[in-house]
Amino acid sequence: MTALAEVGEAGRARYTFRLRPSSTARSALLGEWDRCRWVWNQCVATSRAAHRAGEKCGPAGLDRMLTGWRGEHEWLRAGGSVPQQQVIRDFAASRGKALQDVKARLPVRRRAGMPRFKKRAVADPSLNYTRRGFRLKDGRLHLAGGVSLTVVWSRELPAEPSSVRVYRDSLRHWYASFVVQAQARPLPATGAVIGVDWGVKETATTTSDEHDLSHPEHGKQSAGKLAGYQRMMARRKPKRGRAASKGYRKAKRQAAKTHKKIARQRQGTARKWAKQVVTDFDRLAVEDFRPKFLAKSTMARKAADAAISATKHELINMARKHGRDLRLVNPAHTTMDCGQCGARTKHALPLSERTYTCSACGAVSPRDKNSARVMLVRAGLNPATADRGRPDGPLVRQAA
Repeated sequence: MTALAEVGEAGRARYTFRLRPSSTARSALLGEWDRCRWVWNQCVATSRAAHRAGEKCGPAGLDRMLTGWRGEHEWLRAGGSVPQQQVIRDFAASRGKALQDVKARLPVRRRAGMPRFKKRAVADPSLNYTRRGFRLKDGRLHLAGGVSLTVVWSRELPAEPSSVRVYRDSLRHWYASFVVQAQARPLPATGAVIGVDWGVKETATTTSDEHDLSHPEHGKQSAGKLAGYQRMMARRKPKRGRAASKGYRKAKRQAAKTHKKIARQRQGTARKWAKQVVTDFDRLAVEDFRPKFLAKSTMARKAADAAISATKHELINMARKHGRDLRLVNPAHTTMDCGQCGARTKHALPLSERTYTCSACGAVSPRDKNSARVMLVRAGLNPATADRGRPDGPLVRQAA
């Protein structure tokens, strides 16, 4: 199992490793999760009661309640206090985000949902530990409460971890995700710039023909196998209140395994492409595309298989890791502007029209190639046409 390294904000990186817990350690982790899940559900119930009464319920009040709960229940005191306190922090963060969205009067489809109860049969275990709740000794991960776990070390951690998240995925595999201080790995300067435009037919169209990313169609290749497993699940679906059969559980696991394989294929393709782009170019102008609206279009299936959002995330992550200058460009009117002279057409081009023809300068180019060049113009990375491009203003922003 290869460690997955993901660079986040504030100069932190996350390294994920596979765990091989024994039956005793697995039972201890599930018991800890049951206690943390109970704390979460108590926070939800308390928050809803306070909301109905018109009272405030902040993290400080929940911390005091946790002390009272641990005093009342001996079985709760048997678990570590660190993961239970982190549950309260996570609850307060999710609730605060939801309240901010409500105050900002965002549309319902863009709001973060209020925290809900976590059911044992639905929610996957996830435990968060700060530095005082775990330690690494002799290659093993020791958690508060005497839980010792075997870690599959595929690489060394670059620094001492500040926190760790132990979780189980849909395949019932356990992982440990460590947060460490990110270390920049600058690449040799090339002096080259590139513009990136996202699409469905081609996942990424760039100003360089050698760096275009074609649609990998990983989901399409596994669609037949996945459909077979889903039909098996439909035939064996248990009635309400009855336990699932062995055949249903087997088909469900195979379907989850196929989904995991597709996701990893998409991530692997995106990382290889992003590394190549970051290696060959110093500065990148990337369309700040939000593909969520495509889920309601006729291209929903193909757009989801293209994994535009995941590919964009990997490119930003790779550029931050290697110290490249990446600028996100607002996608508004990028298909209407000319990448040569900056003139804008009077009407938006239909999707069926794949060739852009400028009525001002007469330039003719593929539609997506023109949009990729517009990214360079708006980001100010093309000296030859930057002075004739649209004003930057809110159209360009630096990636965090």
